[in-house]
Amino acid sequence: MDNYVKRQGLRDTFGRPLTDLRISVTDRCNFRCTYCMPNEIYGERYKFLSRDAVLSYEEIIRVAKIFVQLGVTRLRLTGGEPLLRPNIEELVRDLAAISGVDDLSLTTNGYRLGKIAGKLKRAGLKRLTVSLDTLDDEIFQRMNGRQYGTQPILDGIQAAEEAGFMPIKINTVVQKGVNDHTVVELASYFKARGHIVRFIEYMDVGNRNGWRMEQVVSSKDILHQLNEEMPLVALSKNFPGEVAARYRYADGEGELGLISSVTNPFCMDCSRARLSADGIIYTCLFASFGHDLRTLIRSQTTDGDIVKFITRVWSAREDRYSEERGAHSKQPAKKVEMYHIGG
Repeated sequence: MDNYVKRQGLRDTFGRPLTDLRISVTDRCNFRCTYCMPNEIYGERYKFLSRDAVLSYEEIIRVAKIFVQLGVTRLRLTGGEPLLRPNIEELVRDLAAISGVDDLSLTTNGYRLGKIAGKLKRAGLKRLTVSLDTLDDEIFQRMNGRQYGTQPILDGIQAAEEAGFMPIKINTVVQKGVNDHTVVELASYFKARGHIVRFIEYMDVGNRNGWRMEQVVSSKDILHQLNEEMPLVALSKNFPGEVAARYRYADGEGELGLISSVTNPFCMDCSRARLSADGIIYTCLFASFGHDLRTLIRSQTTDGDIVKFITRVWSAREDRYSEERGAHSKQPAKKVEMYHIGG
């Protein structure tokens, strides 16, 4: 590896470092959330990746080690729904053993969490994020597209608590006229349990969720709604590149976050690369194309050649879609679907 890269870390065209890798372990999901995998498109006949197309755990571990050599210190497992991948705790164990990984986390819809939370903790997973958009069963059933109620997810969160995951982050996508009137109830519920809700502006990820700007509830409006019921105080970020604006409750009991990718983009702080389940590197959540790493991995290529490949990809990176969204809104670019790279 180039000595400069060893000393300084890899930087893109805007000087943004590569510190985070999000690893999708499957493109499959047991939910059909309207803003990600709408059921009318991803129905029973939809063809997902074949088993041969998906990276093996050994291949994922090899790639992760190379990214860590290049400066990555934080790994996150995503999907689809990562808990659909058999024996996911084995991958967690081997990733946790990589020297240089400071943080290993996983994002899940929580439906299967109750059965595996203990195994994940024992394997070395440090943090959990659970996606839950409302506590209202009727609304939740409409949003997840499978008529699942909230109880299995709440049970999974409780099992994770008992396994030692504290606090857990709860990711909530807010859509106008859908679940925006339930945010205070959700925040209050998890405040009492010591978890951190992160309210996320509804984004135009992919091409198939029918996104429109008028469906977005701004973080400013969410903050106002919450502040009326539970006064909040702004906090500084935990680390450079953290996506959520942090707030603590004025009574001292916990915190929450707001992710404002639409109304207040944070592109210039973005330090994340994404690896899809089939081994494609994406340098932006809204990317129009990716870079094929799987072919290299399966062609007897050396680690050194893969280092050079990733270095070229990141060094040429100039993504800032969210900042340029105004120009794209009239003529949207084709974008990778969120279920493919885990959000």
